[in-house]
Amino acid sequence: MKGPLFYAKILLFGEYGIIKDSKGLAIPYNNYQGALKISEEITEDVKSSNENLLKLYRYLAELDTDLVRFDLDAFYTDISKGMYFDSSIPQGYGVGSSGALVASVYEKYAFDKITVLENLTKDKLLKLKQVFSLMESFFHGKSSGLDPLNSYLSLPILINSNNHIEPTGIPYQKEGKAAVFLLDSKIIGETEPMVSIFMNKMKNEGFRKMFSEEFATYTDACIDNFLHGDVKTLFSNVKGLSKVVLENFKPMIPSSFHKMWKQGIETNDYYLKLCGSGGGGYILGFAKDYDKVKKELKDYNLELVYRF
Repeated sequence: MKGPLFYAKILLFGEYGIIKDSKGLAIPYNNYQGALKISEEITEDVKSSNENLLKLYRYLAELDTDLVRFDLDAFYTDISKGMYFDSSIPQGYGVGSSGALVASVYEKYAFDKITVLENLTKDKLLKLKQVFSLMESFFHGKSSGLDPLNSYLSLPILINSNNHIEPTGIPYQKEGKAAVFLLDSKIIGETEPMVSIFMNKMKNEGFRKMFSEEFATYTDACIDNFLHGDVKTLFSNVKGLSKVVLENFKPMIPSSFHKMWKQGIETNDYYLKLCGSGGGGYILGFAKDYDKVKKELKDYNLELVYRF
């Protein structure tokens, strides 16, 4: 048995903002994917994934909700046959490893599921997001549900607010010099501690003011520029966002990358921003001349996401 593939996701803009009801833009990232499988060969990874699925099964069995029902008997039977999530998506890297798993389980075991092929009204999208939020809370304690939604639909998603999300189109990739890329920090990040730091910072009036007046303003502008293909203004706003993050989100940036982050802002060769909650995993980069930046950062693992 092998289920359908579900892809990783990248939140291009909106990390932390979407927790506080401001805009976000998430895109599928097809370089990594995962699928539910039953294997004859029991390796350590298979065993660990299978045990995780059993914990998820117990969590879903105890959920008290009218939003969704699962075929729990079938889920349990498959787990007892050795089912696991066969995934190339790195965990703790901010690219939606748990989201792809949640999308896979929903697709295979939810009764009366909303399918990708039907007319996805605003109400259906919101219901899916709520269901996925409930399911993914098993992994993170609190989840927006956006990672599984992105993985399930495999479409770019524009988050206008918590109650207003819509599939969107992004400009076609061009063979231009500019690019969005991922930089591997080689550190595994954890979402929960980072979100806790952020929530504590939000108790400070000065931080809240900076967040709404600078962080959210730059984020919204970047999304608008990106969707409309306004590259020149996009880089100007990404630079502003990169500075605001360096000044105010230092705990979320691994300390060994503070200097490189600052260097990008000073040289204007590249601008870095958080990919997900930060603390490790991937860092997202924007470069006006990607080939130049590849040479400049040749000691690091870079992955191309999007050219324009």
